[in-house]
Amino acid sequence: MYDKPSLSVFFFLYIDEDVKPFTPEKTKEIVMSLQQPAVFCNMVGNWPALQWNVEYLSAVLEGKKIQFRLGLKTVDLVPQFETSCSYVEATLEEFLAWSCGKPSCLSGPFSCYDYSKYWAYADYKYIARIFEDKPEIFQDVRWSDFGFPGRSGKESTLWIGSEGANTPCHLDSYGCNLVLQVQGRKRWHLFPPGDTSFLYPTRIPYEESSIFSKVNIANPDLKRFPEFRNSTAHVVTLSPGQVLFVPRHWWHYVESIDPVTVSINSWIELDADHEARVEEAITRMLVCAIKSAENPSDGDLWLNPTEVEATSHEINLQYLNKAVSAYLKCQETSVSGQARSSSSGAKQRTNTSCKRKRREAGCEPESCTLLTQKCDFPATKAEELQKIPFGPHLIQVLPQSHKTSVVGAVAVESDGRDLFHENEGEHFGKLQCKRKRLLMSNDCEAAAHQMDSDCSPCTSQTALSTNDLLDCLVNPHVISLVAQLLLERMRV
Repeated sequence: MYDKPSLSVFFFLYIDEDVKPFTPEKTKEIVMSLQQPAVFCNMVGNWPALQWNVEYLSAVLEGKKIQFRLGLKTVDLVPQFETSCSYVEATLEEFLAWSCGKPSCLSGPFSCYDYSKYWAYADYKYIARIFEDKPEIFQDVRWSDFGFPGRSGKESTLWIGSEGANTPCHLDSYGCNLVLQVQGRKRWHLFPPGDTSFLYPTRIPYEESSIFSKVNIANPDLKRFPEFRNSTAHVVTLSPGQVLFVPRHWWHYVESIDPVTVSINSWIELDADHEARVEEAITRMLVCAIKSAENPSDGDLWLNPTEVEATSHEINLQYLNKAVSAYLKCQETSVSGQARSSSSGAKQRTNTSCKRKRREAGCEPESCTLLTQKCDFPATKAEELQKIPFGPHLIQVLPQSHKTSVVGAVAVESDGRDLFHENEGEHFGKLQCKRKRLLMSNDCEAAAHQMDSDCSPCTSQTALSTNDLLDCLVNPHVISLVAQLLLERMRV
C-alpha cells in the first residue's frame, strides 16, 4: 500500500518555481489576443535574471562604463524630453554610490549632479551589446515561457534608474511589449489608443517609432491641453517578479519610485508593423525635409538623441519604397496562406530575418503572416475579456477614476508646481541599436542651467511655427490616411 503524501509535499509542489500558471502556448495566446494592459504573476520564479540587481550587474560588467541620462526631479509643466537632459558615462558602481549618497561621488562622473535634485537613467540599453563578451548571460532571460521560443536576453533591453527617473509619455509605433521588473518598483500610467487626440501627439523631438505626448503626465497643464481631462489612465505599480504586458499602441508614462530600479523588456514584433513602417517612413520623410530646411542657428533640438542623424530625402524615399514593398508582399503571402488553410488563431512572427532593425523594412515573405485580429477573434470585446483567464496570476490594469483627479496627479490650471501624487491601483519602439552620444559640457553649472531653461513652460506664441505645422501634418490620423492612399495607389 502506498503512503499518502504529506501536506509538506503538496506545499512543495505548490511553490515549485518550475510550475507556471500558464503554459507557453496559453501565455502566447493571451498576449496575442489581449487588448488591454495586464500583469503576469508567478511566471518567472525560476529565471536567473531575477538576480540582476545593480550590485550583481556591476560585478558582471567589471567596471564597464555605460551612458546615463540625467534629469531634474522638479516636476514642471513641460515633459523632460531626452533633448533637454544631460548625459554622463559611468560604471554601475559609481551610479550605485551616487544613488546612496556616498562621499566618493564628490569627484566622480555624477559630481555635478546633486542626488536630491537629479535622477539618473541608463535606459534602453541593448543586453546583446552590453554583454557582448558574455553571451552566456543571455539565457538568464527566458521569454520562451511566454510562448516565444528562442527569444532571450539577446532580444531584450535593460533599464536601470534612480528614484524619479522617467520616460516621457509616448506610444511605440511597432509591436507590443513585455516588461519584467527585477529590482525596485516602477509606476506605469497607460492610456488606450483611442485617447491619442487627448494626449496631444507630437513628433518633436523626432525619433522613429516613438510618438510623444506634449502633456507632462505628472503635472498636466490643463490650460494648454484641456482635452487631457477626457483621457483614461490605467495605473499600475510594477513590483519585482511581475511582468507587464503593454498592448500595441498604448501610451505609457513610466517612473521609478524606489531608490534603484532594474527592469528588462522585449518588444514583440507583429505583422501589423508592416503598415506602421509605411507610416513611419512617411513621417520621417516629412519631418526631415521640413526641419532640415530651417536655419540651424535657431537652436531647435528636434532630433532625439536616439536618432543618429537626419537622413537625406533620397534615403528616406528608398526607405518608404522598401516599407511599401514589404507590406504588399506580406499581404500577398497572407492571402495565399488563407487560401491554403482555414485554421484560425492569431499568428505572430519571430523569424530572425524580421528582427528590430530600423531601416531593414523588407523581410522574407515566407516569414510574414498578417496579423488580422478582427478575423481571428470575431467575438465582441466583452466576450473576449470573458475568455481571458484573469485571476491571481493575470491581473487587469484597470482604468483610474476621473471623479477626483486627472491621471491621479494634481492637475494645474495655472503656474502651480504641485508634485505628482497618485492612488495605487518602457522602443520595437526604437529600432536602432546605436545611441548617439551627446557631447558633454565640462561646465556643470552651464549644463544644469541649460536643463532648467529647456524645461521651462513655453511662452505664448503670436505666430505659427514649423513645429505647429508638423504637429498637424504628421498627426497620426493624417499619416494613417496618407499611408492608406499610398498603398491603394500601389495596388492599382
